Amino acid sequence: MNRLTGQPETPLNSFNLAFIEELYVNYLRDPSSVPPDWRRYFEQFVQDDGNGETRLRPSFRPTSFFNPAGRAGAIRADDAQFAKLQNRVDLLTRNFRVRGHLIAHLDPLDRSRPHLPELDPKFYGFTEADMERRFSSETLHRDGALTLRETLSCLRNTYCRSIGVQFMHIDDLSIRRWLQQRMEGTENRLKLSRDQQIRILTRLTDAVIFEEFIRKNSSAPKAFRWKAVRA
Repeated sequence: MNRLTGQPETPLNSFNLAFIEELYVNYLRDPSSVPPDWRRYFEQFVQDDGNGETRLRPSFRPTSFFNPAGRAGAIRADDAQFAKLQNRVDLLTRNFRVRGHLIAHLDPLDRSRPHLPELDPKFYGFTEADMERRFSSETLHRDGALTLRETLSCLRNTYCRSIGVQFMHIDDLSIRRWLQQRMEGTENRLKLSRDQQIRILTRLTDAVIFEEFIRKNSSAPKAFRWKAVRA
């Protein structure tokens, strides 16, 4: 029995439901036939109706003058507020994936980029005090929670640095998730060995030289067909 929660150590879920139901039936027949932890657990929910029969006790207190409606089982205000903030973080994350490329450093002249309010945490009501609050990072494929500052750093490094990415228009969800996981997991910056860098540069150089060759020696339609065949 878990001393903090009062629950049995066996996790309660749909996979062991049949096992728990069988324990409960055995408990109703003979309480001593089940382990002490489970016996104490079932005693919380079972009461005698006065006729020698047992039935499940409701898991909530009946509404009365001393127990007004809205108190028992009500969602706490701070939990509701946190859920609202988490939803805003998720929306901010999605907007970086959709529009982050618009403010990426892609211009060699380094001209000013547009200000997109939907990529600014202030647009969602976040203040400087919220930057150190922790939120779920499940959609970013990270373990544990991240502060809002860490989440913003990951998103900006991934989508607003020297690489712009447009992929949210892809219909295939599995492809989008594949790209998203690999980009956000590395923040779009891989550490390549010198041999890997040389190989990539060689392939890019070959592609540029080939395109210049067919552009000089072929008409536009024929050049397009060459590129299609090469692709």
